[in-house]
Amino acid sequence: MAASHLPLRPLWICRIDAYPWPCADARLDLTSGFRDRTVNLTLFLAAQYVDALNDLHTIDPTLGPPPDPRVLYERFLGWVPTRRTS
Repeated sequence: MAASHLPLRPLWICRIDAYPWPCADARLDLTSGFRDRTVNLTLFLAAQYVDALNDLHTIDPTLGPPPDPRVLYERFLGWVPTRRTS
């Protein structure tokens, strides 16, 4: 069984490659896992985004400032494919 690219909380880095989660491989896994269910993927990632905001704002301030919410939004939701209706 292949290892999953899951987040390591409260840092929100990938457990496998230590890149900010969702890393490129996590995005591929999520896109595949939520195939044809973009709304479900968006809702899942929105919930993860809120959790990450809460976690990252409570981490030890000596580690540096928390990420900008707009940057975090792009990281969690900005890459999700959208469908356009005509």
